Amino acid sequence: MSKNGQSLKDVLRSGFASMAILIALVVSIIVYFYVMGNPINFEGGNPKGLPMPGNYLAMIYKGGMIVPLLMTCLLVVIIVSIERFITISRAKGKGRLNVFLKTLRGYLAANQLDEAIQTCDKQRGSLANVMRAGLGKYKELLNDQTIVKDQKVLALQKELEESTALELPMLSKNLVILSTLASISVLIGLIGTVLGMIRAFAALAQAGSPDALALATGISEALINTAFGISSSTLAIIFYNFFSSKIDALTFKIDEAGFTVVQTFASQAK
Repeated sequence: MSKNGQSLKDVLRSGFASMAILIALVVSIIVYFYVMGNPINFEGGNPKGLPMPGNYLAMIYKGGMIVPLLMTCLLVVIIVSIERFITISRAKGKGRLNVFLKTLRGYLAANQLDEAIQTCDKQRGSLANVMRAGLGKYKELLNDQTIVKDQKVLALQKELEESTALELPMLSKNLVILSTLASISVLIGLIGTVLGMIRAFAALAQAGSPDALALATGISEALINTAFGISSSTLAIIFYNFFSSKIDALTFKIDEAGFTVVQTFASQAK
């Protein structure tokens, strides 16, 4: 890839979160006003009136102005989850990790470093990248007669640690967005709930007979915002824990493979 192409890719990655939030907000506002708020969804063609029987779009529209914010949270959770799924899938590489590690151990045991490096180049992904860097250092140190064995082992360990440190941020990037949305979605939903209950009680507090339309609108607003907030938070928690477990598993395999490389080198180095 050219330098300009790589720079553009880096810029897009760095601005992914901002673009995702902006796009989700614009889409949410458009859907809220022009799809959910379409007059055909309401009795008498009046969005301020009652929803048509069984029309859920109109019911959600009655949730008020907090609904677009909650829709934005939900869309961002979905967008970030798709991006993380693709990234972590690529980080695993092309083949199965267990098969890759087994092949790598076989080459190391037979001291076939060039074949092991070629296997890393074919596998790709975070684990293969770390092993590729480690094996390159392995090969360099194995033929270096100017350094004592203990220093060689330390140098190899440092190379593996540095390579791992470069890969981990890419794996966990944007997970903070999911963890944040898991908390604030519920809070935004509660704000909508409180606003809806205020409207409902205001309708009840009117002199004479209560305003049934205002009462129904207030209750709808409260319940819809509660449902949206809980749904967004639940999805964010599920995806955050799912991706965290995948990252932990991949990190464990990196550490396991690194330990194997160091132990093999310690047994072969002089």
